Amino acid sequence: MTLQRLWDLMRAQDAYLRSPFFPVLFSLTVYLGFCLPFVVLDLVSSKVALLRKYRIQQKSQVSWAMMWSCLAQSLFNHVVYIFPLTVLHWYWRPVSYPSQAPGLFRLVWDILACLLLFDFQYFVWHLLHHKVPWLYKTFHKVHHKYTSTFALTAEYSGAWETLSLGFFAAVNPLLLGCHPMTEMLFFVLNIWLSVEDHSGYDFPWSTHRLVPFGLYGGAPHHDLHHLKFKSNYAPYFTHWDKLFGTLHSD
Repeated sequence: MTLQRLWDLMRAQDAYLRSPFFPVLFSLTVYLGFCLPFVVLDLVSSKVALLRKYRIQQKSQVSWAMMWSCLAQSLFNHVVYIFPLTVLHWYWRPVSYPSQAPGLFRLVWDILACLLLFDFQYFVWHLLHHKVPWLYKTFHKVHHKYTSTFALTAEYSGAWETLSLGFFAAVNPLLLGCHPMTEMLFFVLNIWLSVEDHSGYDFPWSTHRLVPFGLYGGAPHHDLHHLKFKSNYAPYFTHWDKLFGTLHSD
């Protein structure tokens, strides 16, 4: 019943949901909203020892210039590439919202399935873009400009990387037949995990500490990838890196 009430509330905003502007504004707003707390932390942690101790690379400094460079790149990608494609998608696939919300079990199962599928796709894509020199130099090198991660580096990438990884995230709910509500919640979760992965902070409540048995790598896992380049290719979970022998810890 709680999901149904939430879904009814969302459907009441039908005019906004059906707008071709909604997907871009939704993803950009969620992304910047998740980045904002970490931006504040980056600005004050150098002066507050209590916060600084949670920084993974404690000697690194995040400047306004670095933040603006990442933000400008993200805004550029959204305006020049993502927005035109979402408008085309809006014309090609009109939005249809069912009256019934998904069941809780189905919602959780579908989100997990989308996340695991994206994790596999990203691992293969990422591994190839590190093992094939041309792919790395042409496309992925941009994302590795900063060896010490901070939240806004999550979407600091070129057009190919932005669009190809965005395609995986967008197509997986369609392939799995997910409810529109599930699709939106998966997008929110995926953006949060990506921002947290690049945050550069390891808190006692970080996601990787809440998932048992080391199944989830989290920010330390991905920060080490940016520092060392040759390990930890999966974005979230650790099983693919374990299987291929590319899992490393500091």
